[in-house]
Amino acid sequence: MTSAMTQHYQSLQRMYLAAPINQLYLPEIIVTEGEARIGIELRQDFHHAAGAVHGSVYFKMLDDAAYFAASSLEPEFFVLTASFTTYLIRPVSSGLMRSEGRVVSRTRSQFIAESVVYDGRDRELARGSGIFVRGRLPLKDTAGYRGA
Repeated sequence: MTSAMTQHYQSLQRMYLAAPINQLYLPEIIVTEGEARIGIELRQDFHHAAGAVHGSVYFKMLDDAAYFAASSLEPEFFVLTASFTTYLIRPVSSGLMRSEGRVVSRTRSQFIAESVVYDGRDRELARGSGIFVRGRLPLKDTAGYRGA
């Protein structure tokens, strides 16, 4: 792996953590070539009225892991989610939620990535897949990517 790609992965991690939405979730992220891993500690303010984690949290974890797996392979432009399908498998209410994403197909214009969410005991909670496309915004102009 080149130092430029290592820097790209670190910049993507910084960009992710700088996003205002992540001040709510306080995630951890690791980006490598074609893969991303994200973790959050679940809290009650992520729950719906029946006391389990809301589906939007599952979606965010799945989409983010797949998105950053795709973004790891695009060093120049911000990537956009074009579509994403989510399958919820089991509820969870506490502990760690971890998502793992990986690119499964790539063309000149799009990436297809899959992701799985696990609980702290490595039980599968949800899975998803999406199509991601290269946008027009240069990454260097994206908040957090270059550290500012």
